[in-house]
Amino acid sequence: MKNIYYSILCSLLLSLTFTSCDSYLDEVPKGSKIPTTLADFEAFIRYEYTNHKVDVAQALNLLNDRYIGPSTLSYDRLTNANYMWDETADRIQLNQADETTYYGQYAGISTFNLIIENALTSTEATEDEKRLIWAEAKVLRAMSYYNLVNFYADTYEASTAGTKLSVPLITSADINAPSKQVTIQEMYDFILLDLNEALPYLTSVSQTPLHPNLGTAYAFYSRVNLQMNNYAEALKYADLALAENDQLYDWTAYYDTNKTIIETPNSYITTPSPMGFNYVENYNYRHGAVNYFSTENNVPVYRGQRFETGDARFLSRWKITTVGAETYYKSTMSGNFNYGGITTVEAYLIKAECLARSGEINDAMDVLDEVRKKRILPSEYQKLTTTDKTVAINAILKTKENELILTLIPFADARRLNAEGVYKVSFSKVDAGTAYTLSSDSHLWTMPFPQGATKNPGNGTITQNVDK
Repeated sequence: MKNIYYSILCSLLLSLTFTSCDSYLDEVPKGSKIPTTLADFEAFIRYEYTNHKVDVAQALNLLNDRYIGPSTLSYDRLTNANYMWDETADRIQLNQADETTYYGQYAGISTFNLIIENALTSTEATEDEKRLIWAEAKVLRAMSYYNLVNFYADTYEASTAGTKLSVPLITSADINAPSKQVTIQEMYDFILLDLNEALPYLTSVSQTPLHPNLGTAYAFYSRVNLQMNNYAEALKYADLALAENDQLYDWTAYYDTNKTIIETPNSYITTPSPMGFNYVENYNYRHGAVNYFSTENNVPVYRGQRFETGDARFLSRWKITTVGAETYYKSTMSGNFNYGGITTVEAYLIKAECLARSGEINDAMDVLDEVRKKRILPSEYQKLTTTDKTVAINAILKTKENELILTLIPFADARRLNAEGVYKVSFSKVDAGTAYTLSSDSHLWTMPFPQGATKNPGNGTITQNVDK
């Protein structure tokens, strides 16, 4: 990791016209500038294309949340192993180049470490201003570590979290800083500590959508506690997040506005994405795997069929197409998409699940339908009612996996539910006449570290968390 960590830090410094890396804190090369003022360090948070990209492509492949065509599957063997649920494949051996998730998150962490180490001693700012930037970096670092631990390590289980390994923990911007592959429990404790230390200094309104605010921290705290099965805490912080921002985007109105384009047969003209920097549901914004100002990933037919009838959010974003022998739902929306940040709809659905788990079924269904009323076309909408806890939770989970498609959250949720053992997630499909199954206890639910990381771990060691 050392060489990669070095190049990441150098490139970040160069992006702000800093030209020395080895001694950038000790010397000022002629014609160069080193970060000293708070504005210098705050500018790193605005460097969105490195520090705010959350590429979890292989998780999307495993879930079949995005369509992968036969040509890609024929040459990309790691993608094929995950997409076709091939339990015989040695994904460790195949993972020789798919390093974007790993190094992308550590690139952000290196930046946030730099800010955390230096913001409080920076110049030209008040103590409150320094603490705010410091706290924002803490939240972003915690979010990046959450992504890593829920990708490369087994999901959190209280009984095993203290013994199973997670990912390397690095807390210094020094390129020679030691790293330790901590346990899952240690990593979650670290994430929660970062959040707890940040919360007192965050504000309700942030400088930009890239800067986490109080709502971001509350919503993320809720997400982390849900992953740990701490439902009371998850509910508490979901409510706090919604007190900061409870807006839901009206996708039925979007559909009506763009109805002519959407409903024109065999037309794939794109409509503009409302899910960018100014999306009303944003707590904070982070990019996903798709390129900036692009269309979304396409979606397999069997995945598209899991959306509720009349889901305006789905109908506005994808339209079925056939190209040669391939049929899939083609993306019909272009722009920016908040796949890596956190939004109000997640807080609503965490709240609904927690209420249902505590037996407050009617209240849970009311919360669920606050979301559905903004999603399901009036001609198809009917309020969901039940007194059955299992029915309620399954309805909530179905909505959530569809709402947060193409993000890490459906993957993290499936792992959590499989470990719990009550609402297990498994998939089956038929492709070219052959049946495929992804079982709830498959080893495929944990991704292997890329070989670049294990062969060059820097000042530490890395042990694979899967056998293949």
